[in-house]
Amino acid sequence: MNIAISSSKGVLSRRSQVRWRLCWENELQLADHTELSTFFRKTYEPAGAFNGKLFEGNRSWARARPELRAMGYDARGVAAHLGLLRRFIKVGGVDLLVAELGLYGVCPDLEGLGISHSIRVMYPVLHQLGVPFAFGTVRPALQNHIARLLGRQALATIVPGTRVRSTQPDVYLDLPPTHVEDVLVVVLPISRPMSDWPTGTIIDRNGPEL
Repeated sequence: MNIAISSSKGVLSRRSQVRWRLCWENELQLADHTELSTFFRKTYEPAGAFNGKLFEGNRSWARARPELRAMGYDARGVAAHLGLLRRFIKVGGVDLLVAELGLYGVCPDLEGLGISHSIRVMYPVLHQLGVPFAFGTVRPALQNHIARLLGRQALATIVPGTRVRSTQPDVYLDLPPTHVEDVLVVVLPISRPMSDWPTGTIIDRNGPEL
C-alpha cells in the first residue's frame, strides 16, 4: 500500500513528496533489505559507530525484527522508517498485549517530516490489528520534542519514571544477557483507554527492543 503525504514547509529542501509504503516483513525482497540496511547505517552511525554495526551484512533490523514496516520514499530512495511488532510485555507484573513501535529513522534533511507523520501512517493499521495499546520508548532528552510532535494531535501519552528491561541483541553476546534503561515510555491508546494502562515502574519486554 502506498500513501502520498505532501512535504511540509520544513521539508521543502527535497522539493518532493514522500510516499509511504506499508509492508509486511514477508513481503520484503533482498533488495529492500539491502536498501534499508544502507539507510539505517547512514542514519544511526552519527550517534556512534557501534550503532552501524547492527546493520552490517544487509541486516535491516537492529534487535527484534519487525513484522510490519512503514517506509517513506522520495526521489533518492528510503527517507523514513517506522517498524511495528506485536508482543506481550509485563507492566508492573501485568501481562499486556501491545504493538511496539520502534526502529525509527529519518534522513537528516527531512527531520521536519517528524515521527508524527510515521505514526499517522501506522495509526489505521493499529486499529485494524485491534491491539489495546501501541508502545514505544525514547530517550529522556527527547521529551519536549516528542511531547510537541504528538501532543498537538493527542495521539499519545508520555509515561515518565519507568524503567524498561530487555535482552541484549544477538550481536552483543559478550555483554550481560539483559539490560535496564531509564527511558520515557510513550503509549498510544488504541482499543482501550489510557486509564487501563497498568501502573508500575518496571516494564519487562522479555525479549530485545524493536
